[in-house]
Amino acid sequence: MYQSKVSLSPQDILEKEFKIDTRGYRLKEVDQFLDIIIGDYEQFYAIINNLEKEKEELLHEIMSLKQELRNAKMNMEIAKTTDRTEVSNVDIMRRLSHLEKIVYGKDEE
Repeated sequence: MYQSKVSLSPQDILEKEFKIDTRGYRLKEVDQFLDIIIGDYEQFYAIINNLEKEKEELLHEIMSLKQELRNAKMNMEIAKTTDRTEVSNVDIMRRLSHLEKIVYGKDEE
């Protein structure tokens, strides 16, 4: 996701070749510094990937917990209404309406 916003990849840095001038930088120093940069980029990519995976797992957990909450509310409502000795058509219609909202995802909290 974030990797598309980064200009250079570790491989781009590794394969970069500089033109040599008579008064240029020492190649060994440039290579050592680029090796450090490559290591940092690899770490950044690993961190980003781990955070993306963690985010997805947390989103799935949130969805699961929301479903559990809906089920618990429905069970609580059913338990409240079953304490009565008589069940009316209005109660049945209300339960059906509530179940349709849960099934079709129209349950606004």
